[in-house]
Amino acid sequence: MLGAIYGDIVGSRFEFQDFGSKDFVMLLPECHFTDDTLMTLAVAEALVITKDDRSNLEKVLIRTMKKIASEHPNVSWGQRFYKWLFEYEVPVPLNSYGNGSAMRISPVGWVCDTLEETIDLSFRVTNITHNHPEGIKGAEAIAVAIFMARNGSNKEEIKNKMIEYYPQIKDQTVESIKASGYCVDELGHFVTCQGSVPQAITCFLESETFEDAIRNAISLNGDADTLACMAGSIAEAYYGLTYNDEDKILEYLTDDLKSCYFAFDLIKKKRKK
Repeated sequence: MLGAIYGDIVGSRFEFQDFGSKDFVMLLPECHFTDDTLMTLAVAEALVITKDDRSNLEKVLIRTMKKIASEHPNVSWGQRFYKWLFEYEVPVPLNSYGNGSAMRISPVGWVCDTLEETIDLSFRVTNITHNHPEGIKGAEAIAVAIFMARNGSNKEEIKNKMIEYYPQIKDQTVESIKASGYCVDELGHFVTCQGSVPQAITCFLESETFEDAIRNAISLNGDADTLACMAGSIAEAYYGLTYNDEDKILEYLTDDLKSCYFAFDLIKKKRKK
């Protein structure tokens, strides 16, 4: 989960910019958390609260999402999701296929013992908002990739599994994504699951280090914070992060968000090295 937060914060200053380079300083004072971090931590908090009984997970998650959002209202919430969070007394699914489902899913990949449990929990966490098949698929792909990476799968194994979700990953590279003209577009394809999840997965698969996965994602000129959040979430599970990395990134969180992070750290499963 820290990798998702790390990617979000690094990517925050590049969002929707025509940057296109891997050569940049990772963390600067102007970096900040966005809705990606907030909703990731909302999922984490719900998993902590329901660790002994997940029967009411959906209701708890709606509550934690609304609570954390109310404490941090002035971030770049999407218009529809803003209404879901702040205006609907009884929220209903939005039939969304936006990449919000995939950017918040990383805690699921760290609490499950089996692939089947990962898929089931991913669906339950996602379906409360992103009940469109593409929204469900995007979140599941990221959660499964994290589960596999955390449990020692190599990149070839992870790639073969991801091709089941997005066949284009078979021949896709970071450079081929760039050559296709991928970037922010007027139709908003770049903020959909189908328009960003396979790209983020490729950024991880082609990376040499955790940091390289983040740099790949930001170089695409798309939804930088969310691409880096998704790529970073898998990269953490694969490469691992240090306590120094943790210290650096937690400096950007408020005390309430740090509390969510540390509570989840107590229940997450260990990474196989």
